Amino acid sequence: MRLAGLTVFLTALAWGGEFVVLENGQRLYADRHEREGAVVRVFAHGGMSEFDASRVVAVEREETVEAAAPAEPETAAAPVPRTARDLVDEAAHRHGLPAGFVRSVVTAESGWNPAAISPKGAIGYMQLMPGTARALGADPHDPAQNIEAGVAYLRALLVQYDGDTARALAAYNAGPGAVSRHGGVPPYRETRTYIQRVLREFQKTAAARETHAAR
Repeated sequence: MRLAGLTVFLTALAWGGEFVVLENGQRLYADRHEREGAVVRVFAHGGMSEFDASRVVAVEREETVEAAAPAEPETAAAPVPRTARDLVDEAAHRHGLPAGFVRSVVTAESGWNPAAISPKGAIGYMQLMPGTARALGADPHDPAQNIEAGVAYLRALLVQYDGDTARALAAYNAGPGAVSRHGGVPPYRETRTYIQRVLREFQKTAAARETHAAR
């Protein structure tokens, strides 16, 4: 299963970026892009990916939405607390990933337990290793930072593996080094079970949404 086939990307908010559309239908969110000869460079979230220009079929400007000015309240309303699912959905929007897919990763990683720590030391909702969290400039014990960094890392892996969801999930679970050594999904039972669980959970939630929409 590839990223483009997971689901229609969630509607982008007003970040003023663009989407680079590849020949396979995949749409990559980008802060900007540049073309040099036969190479297109895509810049997003502090990283850069290169693609053959022949693979890029279009660049679409991101639609921005101007929010209507709210009515002046008589008294200041208390802020509505954000749940972990709100944080996940918001991070998924920011990084151009289906919220249901990211939720499925959280379910498989931590079961939505913010205090979860694995035997190997992975922390929080997205089960970030301390080294990965440091590289992303995040405090893994802070729920919002944990989710934001985990989603950013997941998206980076999907871009790195050209939208190959299985390899990206394998790298998230076992590390990119294991994927490189084995030339794909490593033959680890834990990793293969993890991939199946994420995809099964995502398919289940997608089916539930379709059933609800049909009513």
